[in-house]
Amino acid sequence: MSSNPNNGAATASNGDCTDPLIIAGRSYHSRLLTGTGKYRDLAETRAATLAAGAQIVTVAIRRSNIGQTSNEPNLLDVLPAHEFTILPNTAGCFTAEDAVRTCKLARELLNGQQLVKLEVLGDQKTLFPDMPATLKAAEMLIADSFEVMVYCNDDPLMARLLAQMGCVAVMPLAAPIGSGLGIQNRYNIMTIVEEATVPILVDAGVGTASDAAIAMELGCDGVLMNTAIASAREPVKMAHAMRLAIQAGRLASQAGRIPRQRFASASSPSAGLID
Repeated sequence: MSSNPNNGAATASNGDCTDPLIIAGRSYHSRLLTGTGKYRDLAETRAATLAAGAQIVTVAIRRSNIGQTSNEPNLLDVLPAHEFTILPNTAGCFTAEDAVRTCKLARELLNGQQLVKLEVLGDQKTLFPDMPATLKAAEMLIADSFEVMVYCNDDPLMARLLAQMGCVAVMPLAAPIGSGLGIQNRYNIMTIVEEATVPILVDAGVGTASDAAIAMELGCDGVLMNTAIASAREPVKMAHAMRLAIQAGRLASQAGRIPRQRFASASSPSAGLID
């Protein structure tokens, strides 16, 4: 992991949120985290990552080469650790034991890095998290000094428990992984945010820029996405759109929206008009 997450191509703020995202004591100006799968090639992966302004990029250790296979292209050649915080994740793991083993492999490959993204899936069709197995894996990893960012369902009680256990960030799904359905239960996400003691980042389900903006307007600290960018018709352009959406949503959340009401409220009041 980069000793300075603000190094490299992602340093220029260019309008990025001025209040930093703090995860495990580290400061990031970008609140958009991106995945590295599903791109046409490594060149497109880098171009989209730069367009997104992402500083934290997730890597599925079971699917991406970051040095474990010497005769294959290495993702770190285009997204080097001195420019980005490489966040290994346990995508594709269906047991707590597999997830823990994957995190330990990542720690070896990344020179002792402790920050990981934990996900333990429940079944192949929905890719919903297996929460009992997730809790078990989180407990084992935290006991082994890992800093755990955890993928979970949008249950406020489960999110609270994961934070109390010591996870450094909680990442509830907005909708099934890769579905592009957007945030399906805004009230649960709002409740999770209101009760949060650690950063809350929406993970999974974002389909377009408006979904990302809504997540931020609800008060989330950030958004992680992969498919919405990588599977777009023009991934680099969509990455830029997502970057702007995160900025707009964050600013709107800080500014405070007007209350919803049933009838009109004139922008130019009628009281006090010249007769």
